Formats: sequence, structure tokens, C-alpha cells
Amino acid sequence: MKEIRGYVTRSVLSTFGLSLYILADTFFIANGVGTLGLTALNIALPLFNLLNGLGLLLGMGGATLFVLKGGQKNYFSQLLLTGIIIGLLFTLLGLIFAAPLASLLGASLATLPLTTTYLRFILIMAPFFICNNLVLAFIRNDHNPQLAMKAMLFSSLFNIIFDYIFVFPMNMGMAGAALATVLAPVLSLLILSTHKKKANRRLIWQFTLPKFKTISCSTQLGLASFLTEMSTGISILVFNQVLLALSGDIAVAAYGVLANILLVGLSLFTGVAQGIQPLISQAAAKKEETKVFSYLRYGFTVSFFLAFLLYLVITLFKFPIVGLFNRDHDATLTHLATKGMGIYFLALFGACFTIVFSIFFSAVGYAKQSFAVALLRGYVLILPFVILLGKTFGIVGVWSSLPLSEFLTLLIASLLFIQVKKSYRSDISY
Repeated sequence: MKEIRGYVTRSVLSTFGLSLYILADTFFIANGVGTLGLTALNIALPLFNLLNGLGLLLGMGGATLFVLKGGQKNYFSQLLLTGIIIGLLFTLLGLIFAAPLASLLGASLATLPLTTTYLRFILIMAPFFICNNLVLAFIRNDHNPQLAMKAMLFSSLFNIIFDYIFVFPMNMGMAGAALATVLAPVLSLLILSTHKKKANRRLIWQFTLPKFKTISCSTQLGLASFLTEMSTGISILVFNQVLLALSGDIAVAAYGVLANILLVGLSLFTGVAQGIQPLISQAAAKKEETKVFSYLRYGFTVSFFLAFLLYLVITLFKFPIVGLFNRDHDATLTHLATKGMGIYFLALFGACFTIVFSIFFSAVGYAKQSFAVALLRGYVLILPFVILLGKTFGIVGVWSSLPLSEFLTLLIASLLFIQVKKSYRSDISY
């Protein structure tokens, strides 16, 4: 039990640290740039989720493969090089097409310059975001979760401090917030590089050209983590479009407050899931059924407790929380955000289970079920719900769409789990 507490605690702190990147940006942009800056940040967020998701796609999948195969092959080197190549393509995109991309994501004439500035910084530094998530996953699975935790916490602290310095004393505005954000993964990677000093490490860097089989197997196992991360980005993208049509930029700003607080909650659940993943994979490799399901129960318990605690804090202190992101004391922003909190954050009670389910399925080698859960919660259900409920019930319908999709996903995930449990027990009995 001590081992699992250590893994989960370090992983939760790591993913919580990652979520603070954007939360810090949200706070400092809201207070240093204003409502339009908050709207611009929310429009740019899906690209940020995409980069993090690609790192998880290669990292979580490759690291799971690394554990299940006993660290026999040099998966790390192949996937790291793949991540660098993909990142450089995004760098090129940022240098040439940042403004058209901002327009495509929904930036209005008022928010286009701010959105373009933020996107350009993020895209140019894309290789660092992708590689940071990739390396974190491998190091966590190479029995060094404490280093992963340190890297995320120190880089997040750096981001928060320099967000303040760049936005306020140096008066850099949106560019300052973006600069602090893109430098954080660079610091994280520098800290992670000290893993090479660990005596019993199995992770070794050797220049190795990527093999199609390695990339294919890794992406299959990491697809759930990618889709989980991207579900937030896709939801933000669609929510933005619906809210822009309903109430314009101010509604997107209000949603930006809710979405970025939700990211903290989702990061906590992802941290729990990623924390139990190495232990579940190790137990599955040894066919230790009791441990596999014991770790899963622990993950559910911790995730639900975190969901309950966060929902309680949010509903009790909704006005002060919204006030932190409302420099101009905009009454419309306050009304829209506080009205949505009690409804929108009910989704925490579904997500705390579905995220753990999704990564659990992947950790024991059931990639299809993992893919199905991630696909349902991020795409198949939420997208039509937000569009249909938004058109039918207005902004209240928009806020209701997320909890509805999460609870329906949980129902389906539970049914899949019953099937997987029977199949898994049948497999290990032979």
C-alpha cells in the first residue's frame, strides 16, 4: 500500500503541476490583459491540448510497452526521435500559419492579435511540450516517479513566477504569459535528464531510427491517453463555437474560467490513473490478478474523494473564484460563470471514474476498450450534446452537456469492465 500511495501521490502532483501551466496563464492573462485576453487563451487551448496529447500518445503507450516487454528493446530512443520530428512540423506551422490558424479556431477581429501571439509561441516550442510528456511517462515507468514529480512541480513553479514577472513588472502582456509557459517544459526536461545518474535504470538513449511496429504498438496503447487529453481540447473548441454564437466573446471568457478550473480536476484524475498504471502493468505482466484489481479500487477511491472535495470547494466559493479571473468586474461574466458552475462541475463525478477506467484497460492490454471509453467521453457523446442542448436550452444546455456525456460514458465503461474482468480472468487461468 505504501508503494501505491507513493506512485499515485507523485503522479497526481506531477499532472496537477502540468494543469497549473494553463491555470496560471488564465489568472495572469485575466488580470494583466483583461477579458479579451481570457477569450484568446481559451481559443488557443485546443492546440496546447493537442501537443500534450501527442506526448502522451507516444509516451504512455511506449512506456506501457516498455514495462510489458520487460524493457528489452530500445523503445524510448525510437519514440523520442519520433516526438522531435512531429514537434518540428508544428514549429514550422507556427512560424508560417499562426494567424490563419487562430481564425480557424474561432478568433474574432478583437481577439485575433492576442490569439495569434499565444499560438505562435506554443507552436514554435512544440517539440519541448511533446518530448516532456513522453519522457515523463518513461521515467515514471522506469521506477523513478519522484523525479517526474520534481520536474513537473519545479517547472510549474517557474511558470507561475515568470508569468507574473513577464506580464506585470515587464509589461509583456499576452507574449509574456506565453513565454513563461513555453519555457516551463524546457526546465522540466533539464531536470528529467538527471535520470541518467540513476544506477538501476533500464532507460538508455541510443540513436535509433523509429520502426513502424514500435510506433504502431505504442500509439495503440497510448491512444486512450491521447484521446483523454484531446477530449478537453475538442470540447473547448466546440464549446467556444456554440458560445460565440449564443453570447459572443464574453460567454467564451466565462467558459474559459470554468474550463481551466475543470482542467485541474481532470489532471488530478489523470494523475491517479497514471500513478496506478505502472503498478497495474507490472502486476498484469506477472499475472497477479488480486493486485491488479486492488490497484484499480484504490484508484477509484482516491479519484472520487478528489472529485467530491473539488466540487465542494467550487460550489461554496464560486463568487470569489470567478472574481479572481474578472479584473474588470464584468457583471455578465460573473453571472454566466457562477450560474454554470453547479451544473458543469457535476461532470467531475463521472470523469473521476471514466478516466481511471480508460487507462486501466490500456494498462492490462485491452486497447480497444480503452479506446472506446476515451472516444465516447471526448467525442461521440459530448459533441452532439453541446450542440443540440445549446440550441434547445441556450447556455444552461451548454453547461449541462458535459455531465450528461460523462455519466453515460461511465455507464458504458462499467459494462465494458464487466466483460474485460471475465475475459482477463479467463486469460490468466491458462
